[in-house]
Amino acid sequence: MTRRTVRIAMNGVTGRMGYRQHLVRSLLAIRDQGGLDLGDGDVLWPEPVLVGRREHALREIAERHGLEHWSTDLDAVLADDSVDIYFDAQVTSARVTAIKQAIAAGKHIYTEKPTATDLAEALELARLADTAGIRHGVVQDKIFLPGLLKLKRLVDGGFFGEILSVRGEFGYWVFEGDWQMAQRPSWNSRAEDGGGIVVDMFPHWEYVLHELFGRVTSVTAQVATHIPQRWDERGKPYAATADDSAYGIFQLEGGAVAQINSSWAVRVMRDELVEFQVDGTHGSAVAGLRRCRVQHRSATPKPVWNPDLPATESFREQWQEVPDNAEFENGFKAQWELFLRHVALGEPYHWNLLAGARGVQLAELGLRSSAEGRRFGGPGLSL
Repeated sequence: MTRRTVRIAMNGVTGRMGYRQHLVRSLLAIRDQGGLDLGDGDVLWPEPVLVGRREHALREIAERHGLEHWSTDLDAVLADDSVDIYFDAQVTSARVTAIKQAIAAGKHIYTEKPTATDLAEALELARLADTAGIRHGVVQDKIFLPGLLKLKRLVDGGFFGEILSVRGEFGYWVFEGDWQMAQRPSWNSRAEDGGGIVVDMFPHWEYVLHELFGRVTSVTAQVATHIPQRWDERGKPYAATADDSAYGIFQLEGGAVAQINSSWAVRVMRDELVEFQVDGTHGSAVAGLRRCRVQHRSATPKPVWNPDLPATESFREQWQEVPDNAEFENGFKAQWELFLRHVALGEPYHWNLLAGARGVQLAELGLRSSAEGRRFGGPGLSL
């Protein structure tokens, strides 16, 4: 067996997502399984190099997991020829500058989304990476979740017949921070720091819709800041300048219509924090992060509207659970493994910076649609 080491500069691992999903549940999990099997006796061994601004936090994480390499000097890490990949999970506003530096240093790029706060910068990153001849990828974790993998299985198997509509509900109540600490960092609620639910979630909806149902051809959106004041990590009040809720309608290639509500000011009355209902001529499905339930047309009941009598049937019990039929990995880890194989072996990989730019474009058009009261479509969604 030959072990090949790949050194990965990880910028942003002191944040919740960078630490839990990308470091612990992805790269360290790959190490725990003995590395990534490349075939023919070769194993790829990821070696994280932790990067960030908070020295004490980096040192503590490194000591907790027995990691030797960390630094607060991004320039020095990028100048190190032994570092192969740059990964970015920083705040969005800091991402473009750092990725440009990494591209200029010849590093392969793997990054969280959104890749930028506007389309021009997102496209520039894709162009620079292609010109430099490096490999690049963008985290698109939702399509690797068990519930959506089951949903894709249904789509690919023709279960729905003609798909008519997709309805998505995402969100939960993010505490304001005055009497109970918020579950999301305060920068998420400040537009000047790259925050906002449209910038955060519309890139997710772009690739989910694109991968499962077809390209988005038009968007109409209404956004809102329902909670105008919040309290930061130090307990100080601040103005929430970013949108915390968005209500979008997306026309899809092929004719289906998708409606997705996204909100950090909604209390959950559903089985999972995100759910998608897909209705087709032959059947329907409801998929969340892990579960997926279906109702075929042959088993569809015949409800009758009668407001004078209470409902006598349990509608939820009329749906059938889709079995796992497979072992599902953590979605972030599954995509990391594909990207590492792409870097090491040149295997195909299409979730790149241009795919990331499509998500930024949808967010940008969604915000414009809300601000101008217009529907955007046609050539404006042609990436």
